[in-house]
Amino acid sequence: MQTRRHLARRLAALTAAASFCAAPAAAAVPGEDPPPPPPAIGGERLGLPGVQISPSAGAPALPGDLTGKSWIVADATSGEVLAANNPHLRLPPASTMKILFADTVLPKFDKEQVHKVTPEELTGLGSGSSLVGIKEDLDYRVEDLWRGVFLSSGNDAVHVLSHMNGGIEETVAEMQARAEALQARDTHVISPDGYDQDGQVSSAYDLTLFARAGLRNPDFRAYCATRDAQFPGMFDKNTGQRGSFGIANTDRLLGKYPGLIGVKNGFTTNAGSTFVGAAERGGRTLLVTVMHPTTYQKVYDETAALLDWGFAAADKVTPVGQLVDGSAAGASPSAGAGPETTAPAASGGADGGNGPAKALAPPVARTSSKGSGTGPAVALGVATAALLPLLAFLVIRRARRAEAAAADGRWSGPPPFDQEA
Repeated sequence: MQTRRHLARRLAALTAAASFCAAPAAAAVPGEDPPPPPPAIGGERLGLPGVQISPSAGAPALPGDLTGKSWIVADATSGEVLAANNPHLRLPPASTMKILFADTVLPKFDKEQVHKVTPEELTGLGSGSSLVGIKEDLDYRVEDLWRGVFLSSGNDAVHVLSHMNGGIEETVAEMQARAEALQARDTHVISPDGYDQDGQVSSAYDLTLFARAGLRNPDFRAYCATRDAQFPGMFDKNTGQRGSFGIANTDRLLGKYPGLIGVKNGFTTNAGSTFVGAAERGGRTLLVTVMHPTTYQKVYDETAALLDWGFAAADKVTPVGQLVDGSAAGASPSAGAGPETTAPAASGGADGGNGPAKALAPPVARTSSKGSGTGPAVALGVATAALLPLLAFLVIRRARRAEAAAADGRWSGPPPFDQEA
C-alpha cells in the first residue's frame, strides 16, 4: 500500500533528523555578528514581509480587503513581479501541486496512448480525495487521464499517471528535481496530487513559476482552459458499448473572467483555498496566485481583483522582483516551450516544512567559525535518538489508521464539487 511507502519515508526522515542533530554544529565566534540570511529568489524585496509595491504616478490602488496570507501578481512573458504579499511564505498548496505534477509528467506520454488501469494504481488514495471516477481493468487514453487531472482535480488520475511514470515515489522525486531546476526553493513535495501531508509545502512564488513553465506546453495550456468534457465510463452489459459521463472544470473563474486561460484551483481542510490563474488581455498575459484567504469564495474574488489591478497597473508600477527562468538552468523544458526572458538567479533557502496550515520561517544560514560548540548538539541528538522508538510507534499507528480510512471512505463515483485535493 502507498501508505506503507509513506511510512518508510517518514521513518527514514526521523532517523536522518536524529543523525543531523547528533552531528557537531558550527558555532558563531563570540563577538561576531551572524551572517545575513541568503537573499530571496527573485529579488530582495520578495523576501520582505508584507505587501511590496512601487507605484508610479497614476497607478491604481491595490484592491481593498485582500485576505490571502500570500499572493503575487506577475507578467508571464517578462517575469516581472508587479506586486506581492509574502510571496515566499511556505504553505500547504492543496491541488495546485498538480501544476508541478503536470509540468513534470505531461511531456512524457503521447496523449493518444491507451493504458489499462490496474487495481494497484488506485490504491493509497487519501480519504475524501477528489476523483474523476476511473475504474480498474478499463482502458483510458492519456488525454482523458489529463482531463481528469485538470478538470476534476482527480487524485485517481494522478495516481494512474504516476504509476505509468514509474510509481509514486519516482514521480515525487522527479517533481522535487523539477522544482529545484526551476529554482522553486520553497517547495517540498510528498504527494503528487497535493493531498494534505505533514511537511508538504510550496509558496505563491513557486506555484507561479510552475504555472509559467507549464503554460509553455500547448497541451498543458489546452487542458487547463477546457471547461467541460466527456469522460469514459463503464460498458453497458446489454449493448456492449462503453458509456461516458460529463465532467466540468472546478475553476470557478473559467468562462466568467474575461480572457482567463485557467491553470489550477485547490482546496483541502488544512490548506484552505489556493488558486493560480492566468489571463490574457491586450496582448499581455498575467499570472496571479492567491493562497489561504479567509473563505473559499474569496480565493476567486481576490484573484479576479488582482488580475483587474494588474492589467490596469502594469505600465504604472516599478517591478518589485522577477520570476526566475529555470529553463536556462538545466531544467527539461516542456514540449512546445518558447523563448522567454531569463532573469538572474539569486540564491535561496533549503526545502523544509513544519506541517499543514503552518508557514515555514525562512531558513537560517549556518555560521562558519574558528571553533565549534558540540555539547548542546550532541545532547540534542542523544535526546532525539532516545525518542525515536516512540516517534516510530506514533507514525506506524497513524499510517494504519490512514489505511483503514482510505479503505472505508474511498469515493466510488464522480466526485462532488471541489473536494479534498
